[in-house]
Amino acid sequence: MPRTIALLVLLCTCVPALAQEAAVEPPADFMRSIGKIYVVVAVIVVVFLGLAFYLWRLDRRLTIIENQIEDHA
Repeated sequence: MPRTIALLVLLCTCVPALAQEAAVEPPADFMRSIGKIYVVVAVIVVVFLGLAFYLWRLDRRLTIIENQIEDHA
C-alpha cells in the first residue's frame, strides 16, 4: 500500500513537468524567430501613416469648404 501511494505521488509530480516541455511557442515569438515580425510592424506603420495622411488631407479640405461657406454667408 505505501508503495502504491509513493508511485501515485511520483506520477502526479512528473506529469506537470512533461506538460511544460510540450508547450507551443507563442505566435509572436515564432514570427520574431523567422524575421516576419518586421514585416508585420512595417505593414502596421504604413497603414497608420496612410490613415493619418488621409485624415490630415480631409481636415484641410473641410477647412477650405468652411472658409468658403463663411465668406458667402
